[in-house]
Amino acid sequence: MSEELRRQGYIVGQNLTVDCYEFGPNTELSSEHARKLVNAKVDVIIAWGDVALRAAQQATKTIPILAMTDDMLAEGLVNSLARPNGNTTGVTIVAAELDGKRQEILIEAVPGLRGMAVLADTSAPDAKLHALQEAAQARNIELSVHRIAKAEDVAAAIDTAKTSGAMALNILASPVLWSVRHLIMKRAAALRMATIWQFPENAEEGGFVAYGPDVPQLARGILARQLIQLFRGVKPADIPVEQPTKFELVINLKTANVIGVTVPEALLVRADKVIE
Repeated sequence: MSEELRRQGYIVGQNLTVDCYEFGPNTELSSEHARKLVNAKVDVIIAWGDVALRAAQQATKTIPILAMTDDMLAEGLVNSLARPNGNTTGVTIVAAELDGKRQEILIEAVPGLRGMAVLADTSAPDAKLHALQEAAQARNIELSVHRIAKAEDVAAAIDTAKTSGAMALNILASPVLWSVRHLIMKRAAALRMATIWQFPENAEEGGFVAYGPDVPQLARGILARQLIQLFRGVKPADIPVEQPTKFELVINLKTANVIGVTVPEALLVRADKVIE
């Protein structure tokens, strides 16, 4: 994003100042960070994820908010993609719609799979989790759901899933799970469990399979363009919320070898990238 801003004349240290706050697994800090930004009278608040966006919306109704979230419309964070209400716009990555697709990919990637699990945080809608269970049952696969309230619960949840017969994990969108993704990858590998992730870079980091949009590309492209519009005085309500148009499938064969999975050739052929 910084390169595009520089090309448009916005240079950090000259005419652009960036204040950055991270809350990691400590989601309770999001409201405090949002208040600090409002008190600093920033021109735009950039929020990554539903938790950060809700905190920003509660903190201000006037400062423009530029967000990238999983499903802005379904979560009620805007009332329209074409003309978002209030002071919020950005990119929605339709993560919920992809959860089922990822589950299907994971089932295909692990021949003979009979048990799998979902890791989700406590905010995940019951209806979505039930839909995943029903889809798995239609394939004669048992799917257990493990809700994570805090980072410290993750290792025990993975162990419980393994004990219950799960050989694969579908990692759903969550700031808590994202903050401990490397722990999940390490634990799953040690237990020889396959994992599927939201973003291509997760497979690059050691996850088994990933399917989703290229977030850095979205930030450099759509998000940077929207931010420049806001800097130039365009109202958030006049900037449509956009969605990614390309999704990448990445398979890490190094991880596949560690967990003892032979990925079907048909899936490898469909992959955008195979890490060997």
